[in-house]
Amino acid sequence: MRRILPTLLACLGLLCGGLAAAGPAAADDGNPPEQWRSYWVDAFNEGIYTPDQVDALIDDALAVNANALVVQTARRYDCFCNRALYPRTDAAIDPAPYDPLEHVIDRAHAVGLEVHAWVNVNTMWNSVTPPTSPDHVFNQHGPTAQGAERWLNKKADGTELVGANAYIDPGHPAAVEYIVSAIQSIVAEYDVDGINLDYIRYPDGSAQTTHSDWGYNDVSVARFQAATGRTDVPDPADQQWGDWRRDQVTGLVRRIYLGLWETDPTARLSMDAITYGYGPQSVGGWEGTRTYAEVLQDWDGWLDEGIMDTVVTMNYKRNWQPDQARMFSEWSEYLADAQGDRQAVNGPALYLNSVDDSLAQVTEALAPTEAGNTAAGWSGYSYASPSLDAATAGADAERQRLAEALTTGPDAPFAQEAAVPGMDWKEAPREGHVTGELTLRNGTPLDGAEVTLTPLVGGGELTRSADGSGWFGFAHVDPGLYLVTADLPRGVVGAPVTVVRVTRGEIAEADFPQFIGLP
Repeated sequence: MRRILPTLLACLGLLCGGLAAAGPAAADDGNPPEQWRSYWVDAFNEGIYTPDQVDALIDDALAVNANALVVQTARRYDCFCNRALYPRTDAAIDPAPYDPLEHVIDRAHAVGLEVHAWVNVNTMWNSVTPPTSPDHVFNQHGPTAQGAERWLNKKADGTELVGANAYIDPGHPAAVEYIVSAIQSIVAEYDVDGINLDYIRYPDGSAQTTHSDWGYNDVSVARFQAATGRTDVPDPADQQWGDWRRDQVTGLVRRIYLGLWETDPTARLSMDAITYGYGPQSVGGWEGTRTYAEVLQDWDGWLDEGIMDTVVTMNYKRNWQPDQARMFSEWSEYLADAQGDRQAVNGPALYLNSVDDSLAQVTEALAPTEAGNTAAGWSGYSYASPSLDAATAGADAERQRLAEALTTGPDAPFAQEAAVPGMDWKEAPREGHVTGELTLRNGTPLDGAEVTLTPLVGGGELTRSADGSGWFGFAHVDPGLYLVTADLPRGVVGAPVTVVRVTRGEIAEADFPQFIGLP
């Protein structure tokens, strides 16, 4: 995995490793400070459709002293690339052998820019015209599929399609398997610096902001009933049902994170975080936010567990509206204070603001909080729509105005170049991980079985539940010997205990025998 020079120097100790809660490292040795700066580059607009567009993108990124690009690669289970499990997109890109992702990587790496492949996770399709590839998930597991082959998310009232929009249910085990494998295929085939997850949550459009109406795929409901012993179809506001669905998203993130570590331990996992409405300060805490309650996305918990390297908030607020300006301030403060020993990047909406308002938001986004914490950096949404005035003044002209505002003058926030913050937990890992599977001899997974990880020396055991495929994982545990114990369901026999040795930076496999289900 390529790393630009300043980050390599950081690994050697010439720069402070990682910035976490402390903010960008000061440049006191002639090297640039660490601060994430990127554009989101969406694939619904031009920007990577041709080599010429990519060349212009690179020039425009350098003009704002960016150091990374978040490039939409898997849009709706179609890939702007040629070598991945996702089929090649039907969008009007240059014909093969042109490979948008590969061309972006080649051009970006040549000038010191990182490339993070932006993957939409739970959005299946959004057109009345089906994709042309018979292998596309919509054709294989969408409206024409039956039984367990149907991966569509569903609302409590039975609605599956919202207009032409179709979604994946993260509680469906086969869908989870596909998502993880598809993301691994991108990392295995391309020299990306990381994966950026979007729509890693339940869909919008619920009737209330205090719970989600989604998640009613038949397979998911049956799994919930088996896990809880209940026989009813839960109400959307049911707390046990809400917790179970939120756990499905967290379990998917955990599996992606450890799957990424298995494929390329140096690759960064980032995600696009929901910040609807007011911040936790105004709604009684994190669990009162629409993020946690309505779309069931616990990115605060993912940072705490260490299964997300970088949270990039979609802090899309209008600076010129007082209520939204307050929302922006609250989320900016919470973001910087919540990152712990991981990283959090503030992502304002350029398209909702004038260049002057965007400049004001950049300044606020990177300012220290009352606790003295600073966000890890900035990501602008989006490259295609650089300002509220782009439709009338022209995107190119507004992009140039934004570049001048960000880089020109003694008070310009990006006047000096910066390096992407390092990740000391990956570059010099002090912890390891444990994964395993619980299945019967006939291949049936022990869905929901609890697994406990207990150190043979010292205390502090951890418990996780096996997912719908029987997979379980523990991320970032101290090196040493551990007892791994499975709480087997009634009617299942076998040896429910094994021992693993955890080493720094490695994944230890908990090797359970396949169990026997009694008749």
